[in-house]
Amino acid sequence: MDESLDLRRYAPATGRNRQPILEVLLQVLPPTGTVLEISSGTGEHCIFFVPQLAPRYWLPSDLDPSARISITAWQQHSPPCNRLYPPIELDASSERWLVESAELTDYLPNCNLQQQPITAIVNINMIHIAPKSACLGLIAGAKRILPRGGVLYLYGPFKQGGVHTSASNAAFDESLQRQNPEWGVRDLDEVVDLAENQNLILKKIVPMPANNLSVVFQAD
Repeated sequence: MDESLDLRRYAPATGRNRQPILEVLLQVLPPTGTVLEISSGTGEHCIFFVPQLAPRYWLPSDLDPSARISITAWQQHSPPCNRLYPPIELDASSERWLVESAELTDYLPNCNLQQQPITAIVNINMIHIAPKSACLGLIAGAKRILPRGGVLYLYGPFKQGGVHTSASNAAFDESLQRQNPEWGVRDLDEVVDLAENQNLILKKIVPMPANNLSVVFQAD
């Protein structure tokens, strides 16, 4: 392969958080089925997770075309794995996602969600770098798609009781809102209320490095 055409992107935080996240996923994911990753970013997480999450399948997605290019490039530079699907375009705020449509087979003919249904949705570092509509859409989509016992996993910074948990998170929140007033660190209580209104029950909160949290919901 011509290394001059390497289109992989790198996120420094991934190298720091991927192992702690994996340790939580190994505890909370259903043992089989397909994990749908919303907002897969560079693709580094899925490349790291999939070999260690067998026999689960993994379906990455992102709204950003450049992210999907990076995900594909990471797959091309990694050992072949039939449990890791190519990335699809997915807008979390949409009322209907591609995985809910028969059109999915036009994009991924080898993806059989009948045999390997989506049993978990993973979302890492998105809801604070997106409008609130993305958070609302993510939760609504999880309600539509996940079977009873299915898992919604969120990772990122959160306020608790309306208060930032660290000075660094408060500064990060200010910088996000300067970039886009619709962005910002979400309040965990509000996210939990939104989820539980969609029959997604809070099961676990795990403190993570750099003042982040793993938040695990289960479909009731």
